[in-house]
Amino acid sequence: MKKEIHPQYYPSAKATCVCGNSFVVGSAKEKIEVEICSECHPFYTGQEKVLDTAGRVEKFRAKRRSAEDKKKTVKPKAKKTKTAKE
Repeated sequence: MKKEIHPQYYPSAKATCVCGNSFVVGSAKEKIEVEICSECHPFYTGQEKVLDTAGRVEKFRAKRRSAEDKKKTVKPKAKKTKTAKE
């Protein structure tokens, strides 16, 4: 490694989240401030909500339900036989 071209490395840099959680990481900065961490991120806390403003998910589920209902109630069509033209 060349000397004097690499930044100072802090093996025990302190990262602080806006929620108050802090943890130790290795970094080129001594202090790191983050907006979201694994303690407050909805995906990791189980509070994730899917925003469906257009109702696409419900439309899809309704189509699937109606297709399954039709499949159960519709009788198979009788095959038409070809008649010979004279």
